[in-house]
Amino acid sequence: MRTLVIEPLTKEAFAPFGDVIETDGSDHFMINNGSTMRFHKLATVQTAQPEDNAIISIFRADAQDMPLTVRMLERHPLGSQAFIPLLGNPFLIVVAPVGDAPVSGLVRAFISNGRQGINYHRGVWHHPVLTIEKRDDFLVVDRSGTGNNCDEHFFNEDEQLILAPHQ
Repeated sequence: MRTLVIEPLTKEAFAPFGDVIETDGSDHFMINNGSTMRFHKLATVQTAQPEDNAIISIFRADAQDMPLTVRMLERHPLGSQAFIPLLGNPFLIVVAPVGDAPVSGLVRAFISNGRQGINYHRGVWHHPVLTIEKRDDFLVVDRSGTGNNCDEHFFNEDEQLILAPHQ
C-alpha cells in the first residue's frame, strides 16, 4: 500500500480540488465605517439546480485511529461542500480529482493549519472529515435539495492507501 505524503495546504496545490478559505494572502476591503476587514468571496457555493439551497451546518467529528487505511472516498455531484474549523485545530484532507471513480494513484493528502478551511468543488472525490483532535467542530456550507448528492467509491484492496500523519 502506498503511504500518502501529507502536503501543507496552499491555494495553489489545492486548486484542482476546490478553494482554500483563509485570510492570509486574500484580498480584502474595509466595511462598517472602517472597523472591519471583509475578506470577500473566498469560495463560491456550487449547486446543480436553481431550486437548490446553500445551507450552513456544524459537524462534530471524532478522530479516527491512525495510521488510517483509506478504503473509500465520496463525492457530491450536485453541490460543493465547505469545511471551516471552528476551534482553530489543524485537520487532514484527502482528495482525488473529479472523474467517474477516484484513481488511487492520484489521491493527495493535505493538512490545514487550523486557520484554513476548504471548499470541495462539485464532484471532487474526498475522504469524510478527518480531525486530528479527539473531537473537533466544523462549520459546513453545502447544498440541500432533491436528488442523490453523495456517491461513495470503495477501493479494491490493492488500491487502498495509508494515511500516517504521526510518522
